Amino acid sequence: MKEEQKDRLFDLLTSRAIYGPDEQSEQELSEFDSELTKSELRSLEQTAAAISMMGIDMNENMPEHLYARIADEAENYIRPAENDSRLLTARSDRDQTGPGQWFAWLGWAIAAAASIALVVNIFVTRSTKPEIAQVPPQAEVPRILTPAERREEMLRSAANMVKGEWAPGNVKEIKTISGDVVWSDEMQAGYMRFRGLPANDPHNETYQLWIFDKTQDKATPIDGGTFNVPADGEVVVPIQAKLRPQGAQMFAITIEKPGGVVVSKREKIAALAKVETRSS
Repeated sequence: MKEEQKDRLFDLLTSRAIYGPDEQSEQELSEFDSELTKSELRSLEQTAAAISMMGIDMNENMPEHLYARIADEAENYIRPAENDSRLLTARSDRDQTGPGQWFAWLGWAIAAAASIALVVNIFVTRSTKPEIAQVPPQAEVPRILTPAERREEMLRSAANMVKGEWAPGNVKEIKTISGDVVWSDEMQAGYMRFRGLPANDPHNETYQLWIFDKTQDKATPIDGGTFNVPADGEVVVPIQAKLRPQGAQMFAITIEKPGGVVVSKREKIAALAKVETRSS
């Protein structure tokens, strides 16, 4: 048999095994019956089916007719052949080209058995879904509270807290300032809340807090940190005291050069707040 004939035969057998028989293919296959024994034809058909299945998507089910065909033929490859001697006798009568041709067809049969076993193994292995490692849930990252939220939290929990209401200082342009300041000696923390404090240009000036404490000389109040107001409206600013106040009596906001000063001349006082209430 010529090589091109073998290729065509292989294609026809593959089509039959995978998609089932059709009239045109069966007619063409009948032309090869005179050149092959039934055993050789079956071996070629099984080999074609097995090899062609290597390209099948393993997420799909095996075609039912192909599964039935493989199951039906499996015993022929697993049990010792009962008709080996008869097959050899019949084949030797037909063999006109020497032992090489016989061993070539025998190779097809062996390849068929191995390929079928491989196909079944692939389907069994891949039909079992792999276990997916469970990724432990990540701990929820706590949300960062805004200064206004931290102020409210401190008001609910802090002890030894003082509070004062803001009033205008000596800057004529600032007349409607309001809001409050709260401070806790126990927590060494506090917040300033403003309404009506004008926005400043950080390149030209900054606001600076001063804490007048009973433990500190009035000429040198405690620096409470600098801050800027980006826009008009309500602003909440945390206090950043450089020393530890232990009895705040008054708070003052001055307008200073960028970066603040160590000692203020208090030429521009934007706001003042005297301590009005104490809680314990």
